[in-house]
Amino acid sequence: MNLSRRHFVITSTAAVAGTIVLPHAVRAAAHGADSFETDAGMFVVHPVEHASIVLETPKGVIYVDTVGDPSLYDDMPDPDLIVITHEHGDHYNPDTLTAISSESTPIIVNPAVYEMLPENLKSRATSVANGATTDWEGVTFDAIPAYNITEGRENFHPQGRDNGYVMTFDGFRIYVSGDTEDTAEMRALKNIDMAFVCMNLPFTMDATAAADAVNTFQPKVVYPYHFRGRDGGTQDPKAFAEMVTDAEVKIGGWYPGGLG
Repeated sequence: MNLSRRHFVITSTAAVAGTIVLPHAVRAAAHGADSFETDAGMFVVHPVEHASIVLETPKGVIYVDTVGDPSLYDDMPDPDLIVITHEHGDHYNPDTLTAISSESTPIIVNPAVYEMLPENLKSRATSVANGATTDWEGVTFDAIPAYNITEGRENFHPQGRDNGYVMTFDGFRIYVSGDTEDTAEMRALKNIDMAFVCMNLPFTMDATAAADAVNTFQPKVVYPYHFRGRDGGTQDPKAFAEMVTDAEVKIGGWYPGGLG
């Protein structure tokens, strides 16, 4: 990729990197969305808030970690699939899921969330454990372990419980980290076209660790997200962008109401 590490704003110059045309990302006025033309088709990324993402894909609309007031999604396309990484309230809310989905919308979750689901949601949910794989509409979902590795933080996300996901669409691969630190499993990822990487303290990792992991697994595009922390633990996405060497960094509007 012929983009500098400081190239985290949209420009009008086209560049080609693997399966994705960059930065053919245009900011849609309605939702601050980014559109990406790829060999697998058009992808549109809608940052909703903190950890919540809406992805328009060639296979359908995927909601990730859908929480918050249902009105946040009023202007979004309806979900064809919902994906949940883990049980924390900024990632999973059954009332929101019920409000924004139909009675037939499928849901992919980790086993811990599956056991918590009310019956109206569990009846259409698929439980996927760390290291397992499931398929939806020809899209493969690999459950990547998401957990803390720093002493004193292990209780936030214990190893073996929570998921990240790699979604593969006809060769185009999207990684959503969920809540994790820079684990061996993250660093071992290959051929990632687009990544969403968390960073906040004390719950996940700082911007330095996140950037170092990104520089190891080398996605073509990366969105820092989930960067509001506690007790001074909020991370700076622009500082993250300065530390990323090859990937194009996209800074989405994850906090429309501010970080406070």
